[in-house]
Amino acid sequence: MHFSEGFYNLPESAKSAASPLNSLQRLLRMAGYTVLRLFGNLFQSVENPEKLLGKVWLYVVSQNNYDSLQFVHQGLPETVFVAGQSKHIGKYKASVERISLRRKLFYYYKFPYLFLHFLKHKKKHTLRFFDLLYDAIGFYEVYYRKLQKYSPAAIIFANDHNADARAMLLAAKALNIKTIYIQHASVSTIFPPLSFNLNLLEGQDSLDKYRLCGPVQGQVELVGMPKADKYVPYRNSSKIISTIGIGCNLMDELNVVEKLLQQIAKRLPDLQILVRPHPRDKRDFNAFLSLSDKVRLSDSHTVATFEYLREIDVQISATSGIHLEAVLLNVWSIYFDFSTSHNLPDYYGYIKHGLVDTAENSEVLLRLLQDRIHSRPDVVGRATYYNATVGTAFDGRSSEIAVNLIKSFLQL
Repeated sequence: MHFSEGFYNLPESAKSAASPLNSLQRLLRMAGYTVLRLFGNLFQSVENPEKLLGKVWLYVVSQNNYDSLQFVHQGLPETVFVAGQSKHIGKYKASVERISLRRKLFYYYKFPYLFLHFLKHKKKHTLRFFDLLYDAIGFYEVYYRKLQKYSPAAIIFANDHNADARAMLLAAKALNIKTIYIQHASVSTIFPPLSFNLNLLEGQDSLDKYRLCGPVQGQVELVGMPKADKYVPYRNSSKIISTIGIGCNLMDELNVVEKLLQQIAKRLPDLQILVRPHPRDKRDFNAFLSLSDKVRLSDSHTVATFEYLREIDVQISATSGIHLEAVLLNVWSIYFDFSTSHNLPDYYGYIKHGLVDTAENSEVLLRLLQDRIHSRPDVVGRATYYNATVGTAFDGRSSEIAVNLIKSFLQL
């Protein structure tokens, strides 16, 4: 994905989350990765063979992945969470079994050849993302050996595009190990083609997008969003707007966010405002608290997205998957661009398919809020294209559907 044309054309603020813009910083990142992570790995024994051998693995590359697969572990307690040796899994770092990556260091001799090869075919991508190429080296070889050693009964993924997840998938396919993919967030057409043995997608939108990525392989089932199940009973039924949520992302300009906060506080002084930074955003948002005593911050590191959404009546964001999660909780979601320089319109197709309302400027947004202050719309029905269970008898039962499909597929 990172070497696709679509990713290369994203705004720099989005690309910088994966790879620094400055080439010297990319070199320093490579050096730090080598010294701190790889050489450090050489002296650590992290594997528990008895917990890995022959088990169904829940392979995770982030805290969000872990959250998305918890329902599988609850339905199939014999499964085991697995991650790479130094992978950051947030608050779950002690709850995953680790795969040693010490041998990864032995494959970095391949980098000069691979760099030249990629340079020949994708010059601009390679010069911009050479640190990602470096990082990817060795995952496949190490994971192939580990899968030979532990022979997992199957591997269940919540990520299909990170280098380490792709390496695990390709190694599993080479060894005829069953693979299952559970979609954990909205997808886009720059993702790799779908190629797991069993693919559990949220809805028709995801399948339509994956078909644009390339030939779809394996069995496909539309199951809705399992991680949203327990929040279905808490869908917002209020007709009154009392709290507005602003979900920020890495491309948002804080001065634009600040200006909107000031305008809302002035024009709609009775409304509470909850600002939620993206979990990877390291900028200081505390200055917003001084704008009004109505402004609060939501900590995305400790407060789950759906818990944040339970506190608000309206969600305002630019390009973000949080729009879909908001609508699933019947929270009115509005697209508003917090950037004056980026151009990433309707990345997920939310506007095209009517999931969200839009406001092209702050005056339009304020009028929209004022007009609906006592008649907040019900919006959950807008999510049917994105979530296959909304409006059906299986609404809120996605986890049950997915676990039953997994059991059947694995003949458990």
